[in-house]
Amino acid sequence: MQTAQPQRQRCEVWTRVMGYHRPVSAFNPGKQSEHKERVHFTETAAAAGRQ
Repeated sequence: MQTAQPQRQRCEVWTRVMGYHRPVSAFNPGKQSEHKERVHFTETAAAAGRQ
């Protein structure tokens, strides 16, 4: 799908830092670089009582 440039807008990305949420755009350059290097993962559910 092609969208004309005037119809596009920047997406604000938020993340949790030190227990509260902040927009990544408000980070200082060092913290923005650190955010880009983060590795995201999906945790599997633990089975209760299984050994």
